[in-house]
Amino acid sequence: MGSATTPEAASLLLWQHYGLRGNASPLNSERDQNFHIHGDDGQQYVLKLTHPAEARGVTDFQTRALLHAASRDPALPIPRVIPRLDGEPYAAITLADGTQRVLRLFSYLGGQPLHQITRSAAQRRDLGQTLARLDLALSDFEHPSADHALLWDIQHSERLQPLLAELPPGPQTDTLAAFVAHFRREIQPALAGLRRQVIHNDLNPYNVLVDAQDQVTTSGLIDFGDMVQAPLVCELAVACSYQLSGNANPLDSAAELIAGYHALYPLRREEVELLYELILTRLCMTVTITGWRASRYPENKTYILRNNGLSWDGLQRLQAVGREQAQVFLLQVCGMKGQA
Repeated sequence: MGSATTPEAASLLLWQHYGLRGNASPLNSERDQNFHIHGDDGQQYVLKLTHPAEARGVTDFQTRALLHAASRDPALPIPRVIPRLDGEPYAAITLADGTQRVLRLFSYLGGQPLHQITRSAAQRRDLGQTLARLDLALSDFEHPSADHALLWDIQHSERLQPLLAELPPGPQTDTLAAFVAHFRREIQPALAGLRRQVIHNDLNPYNVLVDAQDQVTTSGLIDFGDMVQAPLVCELAVACSYQLSGNANPLDSAAELIAGYHALYPLRREEVELLYELILTRLCMTVTITGWRASRYPENKTYILRNNGLSWDGLQRLQAVGREQAQVFLLQVCGMKGQA
């Protein structure tokens, strides 16, 4: 990846490419190198140096998607792409160590990270509505790299198989392996007929900002690095996997997010009937990938494993509910009568 860019060098890049002065401070990130910019103009920004291994087409896909969504829904609380001095949304630059990176500048969104606040039904419903607005804004977006290969892609959870072989043997790994086999046999074939579009694909509590005063309004959806074209319902499956409660029915809290989403971007029956198992798939994916990555990058273990324990707990409790009971509940949440 080359040597890390210093805050001083980041501030210089800001001036050279955007004509802005400001102080840079590093932000935590799993792949890219990001800086929080306090501009001399009184504004705040995020300066992003894309990981050199990321394909240029994928960077363009993510950037164009943000531009498209903002044009479709100007009030969406998503980062805005700040154009360079030459008017372009980004450019490849060569750093002092000789590595080539893509440099981008985004608006900085204020708010309190969701993982730091007390959850509420009103907050979850607002988040569901905000996510629906994003997906509606992206519903007509197309890009040649939208189908890029991504490990964090529910529809291709068969890609977890080689990772499982590197995890420590034991009951947890056996459970994960059994579910991946079930996914390939039962769930994956059912995805083929579902509607597809570009989705955010990573609405975890670290990627959601909430108004610090009312603790309800979603003030930011951030980190679009896992965007992909996929079955639309996978968007909700990802989001719901981080909204489970500790109650007998772990889906009772996620139901508020689903209802908020469904009110603006109605789900279809066949999507709702698959949602339970897709949430389980995402939980399986989170435990598998983070466990595998933590073993490979122990120096970043704390950051990588931040969602691991909760996901394993959620997987076990949600499996205990059972598919039939969960499907009936989710259909009721969406106002659909009859048994699954």
